[in-house]
This record gives sequence, C-alpha cells and structure tokens, in this order.
Amino acid sequence: MGKLGASRSPAEGRKVDKMRKSKPNYSSYIVSKWAKTRAVIPNRKLAKYIPETRKLNRDSLKTMLDRHGMVYVKPNSGTYGIGVMRVERLAGEGGAYRCHIGKKIQTFAQYDDLYRHIAGLTRKRMYLVQKGIHLLKYKKRRFDLRVMVQKTPAGNWQTTGLIGRVAAPGKVVTNVHNGGKLKPVEILLQGHAGSAKKSRLTSKLRTLGTSVARQLRTKYRGLKEIGLDVALDAKLHPWILEINTAPDPYIFRKLKDKRIFARIYRYSKAYGRL
Repeated sequence: MGKLGASRSPAEGRKVDKMRKSKPNYSSYIVSKWAKTRAVIPNRKLAKYIPETRKLNRDSLKTMLDRHGMVYVKPNSGTYGIGVMRVERLAGEGGAYRCHIGKKIQTFAQYDDLYRHIAGLTRKRMYLVQKGIHLLKYKKRRFDLRVMVQKTPAGNWQTTGLIGRVAAPGKVVTNVHNGGKLKPVEILLQGHAGSAKKSRLTSKLRTLGTSVARQLRTKYRGLKEIGLDVALDAKLHPWILEINTAPDPYIFRKLKDKRIFARIYRYSKAYGRL
C-alpha cells in the first residue's frame, strides 16, 4: 500500500483515478445538500456547528442578508464548488449589494436588481442560502478544512484524515477542482493557534466527524463514508459548510504522511468504493 503514496505504476494510477471519479456502489450517495442538512439539524449537539441555511427565494435571501450581512448561495445538488456565490450587503454604501461568483464581482444599488441577477443564474433550480462564515486566511487567501470519516473493516466510524484547502486568488470557493491548493492543517493554523490549541481543535474535528456520520446513518443506513467541509471562524469555532457522501480520497495523497492515504484506500476498498 505504501507505493500508492509515492511513485506509482500506471496500473496503480488507473486504480486511484477510477476511485477518484467513482460514486459509491453502496446505497447512500446523497445528492441533496438540503436533505443532508435536515438529517443533522435535529441533533442539538450538532446543530450548533451548522450555519443557518434556508431554501433560496426572494424573501429568504433578503432576510438572511439583513441578519448576517454576508451569505453564500449554492446549488442544492452541485459539486466542485460550481455555482457558489458570495453575496454581501454593503454597509455605508446606501444599501448596495455585492455578488461574487468565480472571479467576477458585481455591485447592485437595489435589492431587486441583485435578486434579478441571481435568479437569472439559478434559472429556477433549487438553491440554498447559508449564513456566511468569514473564513480564516493563509497568506491572505481563505481556507477551510476537509474531514474524512469512514467505516472501518470492523464496522466502526473513524476519522481517517484531515487536510486544508486554500482558495485560489480571487476565488470564492476552496475546492481543488476550482483552483484551490491543498495544505496540511498544522501549517494553515500557524498564526491562528498555539500547539496546545491546535491539538484540541484537531481532536474536536475528529469527534465532530464521527458524530455527524452516526447521525446521518440514522436516516441513511447504507452510509459508509463522509467528507465534512469545515470552516473556522475567528474564534476557531468549526462550522460545517457541507457534507459529502462521495468525498474525494485522492486529495490525501498530498500529505507527507503516506500512511493516511494508505488507510483511506484500504477502508474504501473494504466497503466497496472500488
């Protein structure tokens, strides 16, 4: 297994690429972000880690902007961060609004103009509006964390990997497929937390990952793996931005400790991801 983390043969490369592109062949690949959020919210211990989220419409967006100042608008069934918008109500500018998607930023003097623009982009597809979390930054670029959680061959939930994702310059999202860069969590937290606080935080994230997996599995019995996209605010409070049920294991090959990907690969193979 160690070879998969280092140089690899063409055959090994094809295996990893197939794993990266495949959806689970068990029964719980859950497309809807809304459905996953609704499955976790009833757990009071977990609800405090989920930003307020609503279905997008004219009233909900206005309410959320008035309440939070900044929100993210995202497709209910999208992947790779495609279609995600950062929307802000600008203070001190006569009630103006700003919409940032990809590298394009537009400002609107009136709310109706903003909503008309967003409605043109969403085209009646289901979108969500989520309380905006002001992400911590690494070298002036926003980052979030991916928490990988898997069923072990023995049938227990285990957090098997943590990795950071740094947004490309000028981009709203951190996804690798959208130009984001992968970094070890320890490096990203330098300057934000000392060694003791980093240790407590990573331990909390590992526990959070397995707790969310167990909660989701009360509704989706076939679940075998999840990937949590977690934002940290200025107080290092973790916020679950999204729950993936077909998380990309390939990103963990970028970590220096090759045992992490080897374990993820082994568990994935055991429960039929390959």
